[in-house]
Amino acid sequence: MLLGAVFEREVGCAPRARGWFVARAVYCGALLAIIATCWLVVTGTQSVATAGDTARFGATLLRILAPLQLSLAVLAAALAGAVAVSAEKDRRTLELLLVSRLTDRELVLGKLAGSLVRVVLLLVAAVPMFAIAALFGGVTVPQLARLFVVTMAAALAAASIATAVAFWKDTTFQTLAITLFLLATWVAVGETLAATRGPLAGAAVSPARAVFAALAPEGGRTLVPFLAVCAALIGGANAVAVACLRRWNVAREARRPASAEQAAAFRPARKVWSNPILWREICTRAYGRMIILVRLAWLALFAVAVVGIVREAAAARPDRFAVAMAVVPMALASLVAVAALAVTSITTERDRGALDLLLVSDLEPAEFVWGKLLGVLVVAREIVLLPLFLCVVLVATGITTVENGIYLAVGMAALLFFAAVLGFHVGLSYAASRQAIAVALGTVAFLFIGVATAMRIMVAFGSSFELQLAPFLAVIVGGAVGLYAALSARNPSPAIAWASALLPALTFVAITGFLQGNSLQVLLVVLVAYGFATTALLVPAIGAFDLLTGRTTAAD
Repeated sequence: MLLGAVFEREVGCAPRARGWFVARAVYCGALLAIIATCWLVVTGTQSVATAGDTARFGATLLRILAPLQLSLAVLAAALAGAVAVSAEKDRRTLELLLVSRLTDRELVLGKLAGSLVRVVLLLVAAVPMFAIAALFGGVTVPQLARLFVVTMAAALAAASIATAVAFWKDTTFQTLAITLFLLATWVAVGETLAATRGPLAGAAVSPARAVFAALAPEGGRTLVPFLAVCAALIGGANAVAVACLRRWNVAREARRPASAEQAAAFRPARKVWSNPILWREICTRAYGRMIILVRLAWLALFAVAVVGIVREAAAARPDRFAVAMAVVPMALASLVAVAALAVTSITTERDRGALDLLLVSDLEPAEFVWGKLLGVLVVAREIVLLPLFLCVVLVATGITTVENGIYLAVGMAALLFFAAVLGFHVGLSYAASRQAIAVALGTVAFLFIGVATAMRIMVAFGSSFELQLAPFLAVIVGGAVGLYAALSARNPSPAIAWASALLPALTFVAITGFLQGNSLQVLLVVLVAYGFATTALLVPAIGAFDLLTGRTTAAD
């Protein structure tokens, strides 16, 4: 009974149902657009005349849709599980739940079940879209069933990990950063086993390899070991969360000894900088006491990536896919973590009531904006700098040239600053913390997971990139409309409209340049596209600061 109460509280009632319908419609529409794009690409560049041709198309299409759905499901489940608990902590309502009649098991499992509803509904809605892909042939019903079982198991494991971490850590950023680190570690362990023990061992652990193994005719051999690993992760994470729930979340005042309170009362005053926001971000514990744990986690992830790069550099012919698997997870995790830190730097202030105190002070908009942005970059210095050091490692090991290493480092720096500005802009634009975090991290996922999907489509179905522009136009236009709707929630402007229109189109140009080996072209396009988008988001954040925060209204 009480477990159902927590579930109902988390899921919500009728007002949220409309958003669920929209999310499912958008997801199914995106899958249908990808299927149509792939069909137009293959018919425009190849001859499809026999049943064998359509069967090969269906099998290849499913190998494109499957990792896309897996990535989105795992990230969405982890995000929902983390934010569901962190929002309770930020609003100081978790303590009320702890003093209620709820048992620890009911609270943990209720939060987990409520956060998974959205993901389950999306997966159920996607079944007809995958069935359409199967109508082309080359895919059987058992393969589709194994695909959805693997995806659901991985999503449930990710949500369990995120929920346990959220009950453990104090702040939303710590929760999101450590969850991303654990998910990247999960994939890294699977890739390590695949390199040392063989593909079957990797498919038994890594969700990325398991989803491809599920599509193979003999995929049943790896399904049971992978489900066993997921069951162990789910059971272990929830058991730890239930056992340690009370100890982790006892009120901080109750744990603080009297001597510590007396010492705090006589602590000498510290000198505040000319920009008090920047001083608070850097010199205080604004992001929790255990931010050092996040830094250690990123150092460990960096070490794993370096080991993978050095191992491939020692081979006679380095595997480009293996190098990418060593670099890309850390790069993507860093982008998502920077965006998460930037958006939570605003949402946490709002949830705790501190933002209203800042708005009635004499702070200038530029002081607040630059104080927050520079503070985010300094606090996340390991997350920002370590991906750039990976570029140095790639050059030092001879995997890439000095020129390409510089291009990669400059481009990565531009993307990291864009992620910080994007998170800050979204945090100011949305009053609801869950919505702000979802929009910020969803935008990063759309831009970069969408890039990977587009690259797979181009490589799989065509050789003439010029002929592929027309089929991709629908995806480009749809992405532009979605970006504009997400970024112009409170302050629509022509600059944001142009940025939303140019980002998907110029990203397509950058992809074609990369696949054709034009590294300098890719860098220039990235700097133009994301540099303009960064400026379009940053200028309104300063110029329209009062409108975004409601400061003028409060003053009136």
